Amino acid sequence: MKFRSTRGLDKDITSARAIINGISKDGGLYVPDEFPKVYDELKKDTHIKYEDLAFKVINEFFTDIDDAELTGAINDAYNDRFSVEVKKNFLELYHGPTCAFKDAALLFLPQIMKRAKRICDVKEDITILTATSGDTGKAALEGFKNVDGFKVVVYYPKNGVSAIQERQMSSQEGNNVKVIGIKGNFDDAQTGVKEILGDDEFREGLSQKGFILSSANSINIGRLVPQIVYYFYGYFNLVNQGVIQKDDAINVVVPTGNFGNILAGYYAKQMGLPIDKFICASNENKVLTDFFETGVYDKKRELVLTESPSMDILVSSNLERLLFEASGRDTEVVSKLMEDLTTKGVYEVNEKIKSFIKEFYGNFATTEEVYDAIKEVYQKDKYLMDTHTAVAYVVKKKYVEETKDDKPTLILSTASPFKFPRSICNALDIDVEGVDDFKVLNKLSDSTSNKIPNSLSTLENAKVLHDEVWDKSEMRDALLSYLNS
Repeated sequence: MKFRSTRGLDKDITSARAIINGISKDGGLYVPDEFPKVYDELKKDTHIKYEDLAFKVINEFFTDIDDAELTGAINDAYNDRFSVEVKKNFLELYHGPTCAFKDAALLFLPQIMKRAKRICDVKEDITILTATSGDTGKAALEGFKNVDGFKVVVYYPKNGVSAIQERQMSSQEGNNVKVIGIKGNFDDAQTGVKEILGDDEFREGLSQKGFILSSANSINIGRLVPQIVYYFYGYFNLVNQGVIQKDDAINVVVPTGNFGNILAGYYAKQMGLPIDKFICASNENKVLTDFFETGVYDKKRELVLTESPSMDILVSSNLERLLFEASGRDTEVVSKLMEDLTTKGVYEVNEKIKSFIKEFYGNFATTEEVYDAIKEVYQKDKYLMDTHTAVAYVVKKKYVEETKDDKPTLILSTASPFKFPRSICNALDIDVEGVDDFKVLNKLSDSTSNKIPNSLSTLENAKVLHDEVWDKSEMRDALLSYLNS
């Protein structure tokens, strides 16, 4: 399997090299040359262990990494550290060290990157740059901490994450980690990281000092491929639970901001998994909703800070990979659209792409609808959803009402409710007025008889080790300050 850039410059790139590079020289994202059809083989054993399934799926893409190395990467990433559960059609992806779905990919990425570095004979340290809207940052820090040959620098919007998310990052231990708050929003952080990665002169200067840059955002193909796995795992769990028969089509609902998670589901479908409709759920930052309705992507709008902060995003990087497939893999079309987004802040796709994206349905949920959904599901089933999962639940209901399509549906549950305890308490009418953010965790736990995840229960007393805040225009200076220290 080889990889190529969505914008046409790079072709015939091995997976190890694509993982190390992170982003193509032309600013494009790496995509596989083809999608291996594996569903018919995999469905023979629906009770397969998660680690074994991960090997079978990832091995189809990362063919230049030998079996023993890949097995080692998977075991080091997942054994006793991460699990996936399906409850009441919710695919719970937050049973990992940071209590968010990003663990699925970001426990694996450092392990595969370490091996890719050996394969590509890279001697220099690699500095991983990551922009986060709350969850990616902590997961990257947790995955890369104390991994030899790597440093990790995380940028986050200083006033754009929850108190729990911020403390998770600011208290991060490790001899190779740095967390930087920026005065700006997530899109500013993500744009800054992309600009740094795309600046050949800046990178060359760092390279001469012994620093190579790469990314842990979902623009990195090493981060995207492991997310394909849990769609197969979720589907097989529905089969095992008797919700569906083998080969039945399902719909999937994904709360999404950067589009990587739902794109992984689309990749799973290309590999044969019987998914019918992709229901793309947004919060008030409904740039994707508008895109799927009109074919116009317009980031020229105010970013709304919501109670599902991991989705407070206006530039969905991974949509570029979908446009690549939708255009018939036409790199000129993709390059032009991305150029329009950069220069004009808006683009409109052609009729061919508009027809293609009908596989996707987009809608959004307001904060009020999210609160109502959290309360409804808890009262009905005693099941606790976080704010992002609730966005998905609301949009799923809207889809069914509009279309009358009642196919079995897998709702991706992307974070523990305890990452956003104040919002959940407000939704359930648990009085937390004036209560400290970390004490709110106990209030939520006591009121609902749900256990606080271990990694969050000790946060209140975790020492703040990172407290630097820089302007969004100073992201390079902040990086150099750290690397030269």
